[in-house]
Amino acid sequence: MTTSLSIQLLFQLLWPLLTGLLGTIVFEALLSPRPQPLWRRGLAANSVHLGSWLLLFGVFVLVLQRPWFAVIFILSLQLVVVQSSNTKSRTLNEPFICHDFEYFWDAILHPRLYVPFFGTGLAIAAIGAGAAAIGAFVYWEPSLVSRWGGQRFITHCLLISVSGVLLITLGWRALAPITLNPVDDMNRLGLFASLWAYGVALMRSSAPAPEQSPFYQLAHHLKEDHRTPLHGDASSEARPNVVLVQSESFFDPRPWYADVSGSLLTHFDATRKQALEHGELSVPAWGANTVRTECAVLTGLSPSAWGPRQFNPYRTLSRHPLPSLASTFQAAGYRTVCIHPYPASFYMRHKVIPLLGFDQFIDISSFESSDKQGQYIGDLAVARKVGRLLEDSDNRPFFVFVITMENHGPLHLEAPQQESLAATLPTAPWPLPTHMRDLSVYLRHLGEADKMLANVKTALNEAKRPGLLGWYGDHVPILPAAYEYFSPPKGHTPYMIWSTELPSQSQVRSCDTAQHQHEPYALEASELGVQLFKQAFGRGISSDVIKAEPEPQEQE
Repeated sequence: MTTSLSIQLLFQLLWPLLTGLLGTIVFEALLSPRPQPLWRRGLAANSVHLGSWLLLFGVFVLVLQRPWFAVIFILSLQLVVVQSSNTKSRTLNEPFICHDFEYFWDAILHPRLYVPFFGTGLAIAAIGAGAAAIGAFVYWEPSLVSRWGGQRFITHCLLISVSGVLLITLGWRALAPITLNPVDDMNRLGLFASLWAYGVALMRSSAPAPEQSPFYQLAHHLKEDHRTPLHGDASSEARPNVVLVQSESFFDPRPWYADVSGSLLTHFDATRKQALEHGELSVPAWGANTVRTECAVLTGLSPSAWGPRQFNPYRTLSRHPLPSLASTFQAAGYRTVCIHPYPASFYMRHKVIPLLGFDQFIDISSFESSDKQGQYIGDLAVARKVGRLLEDSDNRPFFVFVITMENHGPLHLEAPQQESLAATLPTAPWPLPTHMRDLSVYLRHLGEADKMLANVKTALNEAKRPGLLGWYGDHVPILPAAYEYFSPPKGHTPYMIWSTELPSQSQVRSCDTAQHQHEPYALEASELGVQLFKQAFGRGISSDVIKAEPEPQEQE
């Protein structure tokens, strides 16, 4: 009798199990770009896929006690991941990876930054459908525990789950190592196997050692000798104020789309002509994931140094601080300030920024609602904050790192303004076609960033000390409709380092600057902070102390 009941229970679980397994395959095929079909992935990846389904099915049936309810619940969750991956691929050129699960919590805390990309209507419909399904299944599908008894039910659920764990373990051990290129790994492994592979790799990885940062030796040197002058024969009073601006989604769209007004970035063009250094910056992000570029600039470490942790390095930095550009300026006697007009807790910056060596973190709480320009605090309000800081002299030079927000997406939440087209898209028709609507909004805010550049330069010129300005974009903007219509840009952003001292009056700080002052040079994001520090301290820091990345290569 007991054996007969067990067989009946097994069959009651078998049909939902097989139906759900087929559903996972069908739903995975909805990914865009679509992974390789099952028969081309290899036995290891398929073993992980099957094992993942068995594990999920066993656990959810154990909790919900209703197998068909468990199937619908799991497939719904998979569909959310698939839709999230498709949205991420369309906007950021990268599919969903294991690291992205934490962004679901961020979407709850900061819905404006995430939900509109997913689709507000779709999110509301999904929540409503989920609530209706829960009520329906709880009401109509009977609990297996009430029909077959708790012990027998639990035993079968555990057997299914354990089988899943064994298949995952065997399959994962046979998987080829991941490349840390999410597009390639998703294509080769499929959804389930790639999630497991990235998750295990993340857990097994270690944080970069402090010695890996090019600022390590430099910070150690400056802690031992606080009297290091700006130049070999100058006093510390000559040390410049240094402002480094990470301008949200800043790039020059004119080479990409010829109809953008040539006068859109007037101050950027003038500054670039006067810059000590300028060129293209290779950034490890597209459309978002600002902290990847931000971390590279501040720590001097390239993505390869982070391994699987490169996709959100601030989570690691919150527990394992590293020497940084800020801590090195701090060791040299600078007052270090970070300005970011957004909640400090986003990306755990409230923990990371102090650990990176900043004395003060100015977040959105220091701004007024009247400072908004569009959805976020405007760039001109941030420039005013920088100006007030530079006026507040306490006989120490400033290092101010600015992370702007004005041009952050989702851009489609703002309506294009016809009156702004003369300065941005003078030949565009009105009403604008769909592929130009977000572009128009972006260009209007880009013009505000250009005005901010001029205002920060003015503040540096009016300060008592000399001044250095570093300026770069963290990534290109999210403009999927425009990219689909015109083709996407290369993905690099501009950078430049400008000084209040005219080049002819400046002391020569590097042979590269002296000979090639107006020629563009390509840099990796991890090289920019080192270059900025070298411009600030010049020959006062010996070459054996500054362990910089390889010298930049001249662009064609």
